[in-house]
Amino acid sequence: MDEGRARRRGVSPRLWLAGGWLLLALLAAIFAPLVAPQDPLAQDLMLERLPPFWISGAEPGYWLGTDSLGRDLLSRLIFGGRIAFIVAFAAAIAACLVGSMLGLVAGYFGGWADLVISRIVDVWMAFPPVLFAILLVAVLGTGLSSVILAIAIIDWTRFCRVIRAETMGQSRMDYVENARIAGHGRIGIMLREVLPNVVPSIVALLSLEMGIAVIVEAILSFVNLSISTDDPTWGGIIAEGRLSIHQAWWVLVFPLITLILTVLSFSQFGEALKTRFDPVLR
Repeated sequence: MDEGRARRRGVSPRLWLAGGWLLLALLAAIFAPLVAPQDPLAQDLMLERLPPFWISGAEPGYWLGTDSLGRDLLSRLIFGGRIAFIVAFAAAIAACLVGSMLGLVAGYFGGWADLVISRIVDVWMAFPPVLFAILLVAVLGTGLSSVILAIAIIDWTRFCRVIRAETMGQSRMDYVENARIAGHGRIGIMLREVLPNVVPSIVALLSLEMGIAVIVEAILSFVNLSISTDDPTWGGIIAEGRLSIHQAWWVLVFPLITLILTVLSFSQFGEALKTRFDPVLR
């Protein structure tokens, strides 16, 4: 079934494929102690750099092999997903709430409110986001809350700019003018009439931002600026795998694949939801 026919029937292959991977990864992260085959922190130098199960020399129970300290790679990826999803949901929702509300205000009221908010956004976006995140974490200190706060502080501008543009377009629609004629207040029109029509864009941006948050957290953990404990993170595993790429390629390749699939799935899931529920696109 091609995507066009599937969309006409109300089913999007992108939605199912991306949503399926995200659901699988999320459930594995939530139930990590139950589904992980080994302790992700247990070290055994006698089992160092074991290959994946299909390669000669593999050990039963270590499906994706082990790293240079003999730790099970699959278990570390599953537990690392916990950090990735916590950061993705918390940072993206915080950035969404702040940016979307400011974007609504700027786009609907215009005037000095739009001028002030737009100038703040322009100044904020002048800083390179990744370097800004590293600077903020260095100032705030390492830790999960610092990473979430840094990402939210940086990325609220993305929501603000897009929702501002969407709101300006919706504010010119006839249904808004009809609500004004009916005597509804400006704040009431913004929340009851305009906001529901920009929700599809917010949903798409929120899903995309979750993928971006996963990437930023991986970058921070790659340079050892994420959580300060021994808990596994995808970026930390990639950093370890880079040092042993010639002896154990799987330690680098599998976390990279996991990271790429998760980020792409967040992006495609958001776009598919927007296509599915946006009345204009439908």
